[in-house]
Amino acid sequence: MADRMAHTVNADSVPLVVHIIYALGTGGLENGLVNIINRSPPGRYRHAIVCLSHAEDFARRVTANDVEVVELHKRPGHDPGMYWRLWRTLRRLRPAIVHTRNLAALETQALGLLMPGCRRVHGEHGRDVSDLDGSNPKYRWLRRALRPLIHRFIAVSRDLADWLVDSVGIPAPKVTQIYNGVDHQRFTARWQAGTTGSGPATAVPRCWPADVPAGFAAGGDCRVIGSVGRLAAVKDQRQILRALQHIFAAHPEQRAGLRCILVGDGPERRTLETEIEALQLDDCVWLAGDREDIPALLACMDIFLLPSLGEGISNTILEAMAIGLPVVATRVGGNPELVQDGVTGRLVPVADAAALGEATVALLRDPALCEAMGRAAIERVQRDFDWERTVADYLRVYDELLQRPRLQPATGGN
Repeated sequence: MADRMAHTVNADSVPLVVHIIYALGTGGLENGLVNIINRSPPGRYRHAIVCLSHAEDFARRVTANDVEVVELHKRPGHDPGMYWRLWRTLRRLRPAIVHTRNLAALETQALGLLMPGCRRVHGEHGRDVSDLDGSNPKYRWLRRALRPLIHRFIAVSRDLADWLVDSVGIPAPKVTQIYNGVDHQRFTARWQAGTTGSGPATAVPRCWPADVPAGFAAGGDCRVIGSVGRLAAVKDQRQILRALQHIFAAHPEQRAGLRCILVGDGPERRTLETEIEALQLDDCVWLAGDREDIPALLACMDIFLLPSLGEGISNTILEAMAIGLPVVATRVGGNPELVQDGVTGRLVPVADAAALGEATVALLRDPALCEAMGRAAIERVQRDFDWERTVADYLRVYDELLQRPRLQPATGGN
């Protein structure tokens, strides 16, 4: 980290975008930011990342040249000194654009009063965990108070874009909706090339990682459900465990051959471990932790589950769809924009373990339907979700704000 933080770009002729986020760790927002920076055409814009708190090892995924990462080490609660450190950083960097993301970084846009020549962008990637329906009056007031200082709002889903306009009161011309993309080279379809929807299923054979728990994949003919994401309350992975409990009680024949993989780490890990033990699911649930081999683990699954309490646009749903998995997800946020109920998966109510379990069993009992949904998912993401298109759309916003010639036109919207 030190070597990256010590390097400062001096090519003043290329506009600098400073991205302000709370922390640079594992998460959908951070994954999107890193993809945008890494995939931006060299020489088009320079980028720097300012973390109000800290940067974790995830920062190593920034592979673009000359990207400075600054950590301000914000203390818990109100930290006036952080704003002074941020102002000094911005004064040194002299950005053309400041791009904040989510509520935790929004109030830093107030420094725009001291930077009259800078253009300001704010991204909404998902509502705060304490305000999942977006109705908190304090947070609405903050967004409205800062509205005159922000030149463009970017929402990652139509749900968030509509909420900004209809509920928060942001003028529609100030709001742009841009979907995240998928790395199609990394997340490749599990169905072998050349198969058709009418032919027999020819999925790539399941290949377990070397560290799979002993006995977890015993027999080789098990069915696997799973999820990928930070182990946090908003992701509500406990519903997956409770759905398993429901399945085994209502459909006991599933007990011998059904396995579950939960990929990720976070503050809820200990709670999940306790629940696994209490529900006696130790033999069929694997908490795999943070991983670099997520495509391989997704390819081991038959069905992807996401029981979130709230979502912006889920990168993990898009990645599961790119692999060719049917998705069972809660009907919240941007999930219905990705999962077409009955076509690429199923949508279920929030915090309803029985509904999640029954939707899962219905797919487990119908491999042909799973295959058809998986193929439809692959077709959808290959058609509509691509990082190159996403990056071009972000750069188009920057170009418009700086009134720059469109050197690389966007390849189309979603």
